[in-house]
Amino acid sequence: MALAGIGEVLGKRLEEKGFDKAYVVLGQFLVLKKDEELFRDWLKDTCSANVKQQGDCYSCLKEWCDAFL
Repeated sequence: MALAGIGEVLGKRLEEKGFDKAYVVLGQFLVLKKDEELFRDWLKDTCSANVKQQGDCYSCLKEWCDAFL
């Protein structure tokens, strides 16, 4: 999975929960209305991402959305 902050271990955890592609994680980001706190909490709860990983992934998705949506 090619997302900032999501390495092999977190990627595997996300895949196990059905979030097997970057666009599926993007979908969850959009469902949470791009809310940083909600998305960070979701990442922490879903795959045990630490604060840096949460921030990197949030920033990556937000920048992509700002550029393309």
